[in-house]
Amino acid sequence: MAALSPSGEPVSSRWLTIVGIGEDGRPGLSPAAAAALDAAEIVYGGRRHLDLAAPLTAETRIWPSPISDAYPGILARRGRPTCLLATGDPFHYGIGAEIARLVPADEIAAFPQPSAFSLACARLGWPLAEIGLVTLHGRALERIVPHLRPGARLLVLAWDGGTASALAGLLTARGFGTSVVTVLEAMGGPRERIRRARAEGFDLGDIAALNTLAIEVSGEAEGLPLAPGLDDELFENDGQLTKAEIRALTLSALKPQPGQHLWDIGGGAGSVSIEWMLRGPSLRATAIEARPERAERIRRNALSLGVPDLAVVLGRAPAALDGLVLPDAIFVGGGVSEPGLIDLASEALKPGGRFVANAVTLEGEAALLAAYAARGGSLRRVSVARAGAVGGLQGWRTAMPVTQWAWTKPR
Repeated sequence: MAALSPSGEPVSSRWLTIVGIGEDGRPGLSPAAAAALDAAEIVYGGRRHLDLAAPLTAETRIWPSPISDAYPGILARRGRPTCLLATGDPFHYGIGAEIARLVPADEIAAFPQPSAFSLACARLGWPLAEIGLVTLHGRALERIVPHLRPGARLLVLAWDGGTASALAGLLTARGFGTSVVTVLEAMGGPRERIRRARAEGFDLGDIAALNTLAIEVSGEAEGLPLAPGLDDELFENDGQLTKAEIRALTLSALKPQPGQHLWDIGGGAGSVSIEWMLRGPSLRATAIEARPERAERIRRNALSLGVPDLAVVLGRAPAALDGLVLPDAIFVGGGVSEPGLIDLASEALKPGGRFVANAVTLEGEAALLAAYAARGGSLRRVSVARAGAVGGLQGWRTAMPVTQWAWTKPR
């Protein structure tokens, strides 16, 4: 049966066109893209996009802020020729991916152009497949932190003309002041300009709002390692911290997969949820913490370690879990003996999800033994000893043993 528009009429195939436009404007469009643009009844775009596409005979609408406010109007036009203008490749950090979640792909005709990343690689002679790609447009500057390590080459979509200077300051503050920052402005058009400077003492000014940054990372700092179990010293904490060795085992037991969402219950310093998010850019986490000072500490740690999107909920579980986005995985690092917590959290966990809980107290261990007896899974006890000074000599100092329960919810 044919799909119907809001008015009940059959939907015209490919009624929605998404046209990528570059700084060369209408002359740079393919004949098919130009024809789709001219056939539209309404064209949505930013002011710059609409100016680049001129002359236009269709009605034009400037993107609102937030841009999602335009989506209901676009969907209401289903079946009528409608065009969305975007910069370069609409499906690379662009409007295309958002719209494709709302409109079936077989109703969209897309005409992409080279992305800013492709253009930058063409200018610099860099292999795109080997470069770290980051967007800071509308996002926290600290998102770049996980990518910083000597020898790395990064391409960064800037927010505005001030991003380069701010990023240079961050690089310098973190020990990467010798990094070379290349600013590529308005690529592909008559105003294109390429300039470079070291992060330390960065002095480039009058940078166009539309710019892409290329970073050749160098400096004295090491950057964050790829393996789980970051040094404890990287986390501001008051002693409520899952230590590095136990944290590495915990991440292994949680088995993170792309796109999954973790509940970190009893967040403490936020170390497990932060490391969960560091495993991949599509991973998300919510840390639930009852103490306000610890919740603020989690936020600071997340920002410092480059995962500013970590959600922090102030409240005591299980009551604080009500209304949260359902998780693909759950970690309980504190409060596991709270009555009803394991049962309620288990109910919220998606089928096939992983539940991992650690305990160091007898009460917590009893709760895990009961969960193991009732649900199965696996149970292990881990003890870690570290060498330390004993008078003028060295000896082993053993940390409190940790009991860990891991369980996969049946599908």
